[in-house]
Amino acid sequence: MSALLTVENLNVSYGAIKAVQDVNFVVNNNEIVSLIGANGAGKTTILRTISGLEKPTKGRILFENQNILTMNSERIVSSGVAQVPEGRRVFSGMTVQENLQLGAFTRGKGINLKDEYALIYDQFPILKERRNQDAATLSGGEQQMLAMGRALMAKPKLLLLDEPSMGLAPLFIE
Repeated sequence: MSALLTVENLNVSYGAIKAVQDVNFVVNNNEIVSLIGANGAGKTTILRTISGLEKPTKGRILFENQNILTMNSERIVSSGVAQVPEGRRVFSGMTVQENLQLGAFTRGKGINLKDEYALIYDQFPILKERRNQDAATLSGGEQQMLAMGRALMAKPKLLLLDEPSMGLAPLFIE
């Protein structure tokens, strides 16, 4: 079985500061992998590098055996990688449903968004109630649900979650 994601000898620096040094791991299909470490350990930097938002100083990242380091972030998303960023980052001035629609952008035209919305609203019923509401007016937990729903709209093969429980009620996390 080949790996879905392979990270080899990953190094990322911000100027003279080494944020990530010689990180290696593999994620196989249908596998859940957690990066655990103290604040400032480089977890977010690793996810941002996989997503194409940061460039490494050394190392390789293979997604389905293809080097994604040469791809821009849009192409990485189109290939099947989606990230829910830390801090939610919903699009203000747009409704909940418009935010969800943006998640499906790279999938192209001709998809039935009605069915896609139904799947997300089944997972996050409060979003259905607020589908016509400006995303910026949602509570922090609701924005986190929206960010997850938006990423799921891309139908990713690999879903990267950065601080996924931030702002969510303990009952919902469970």
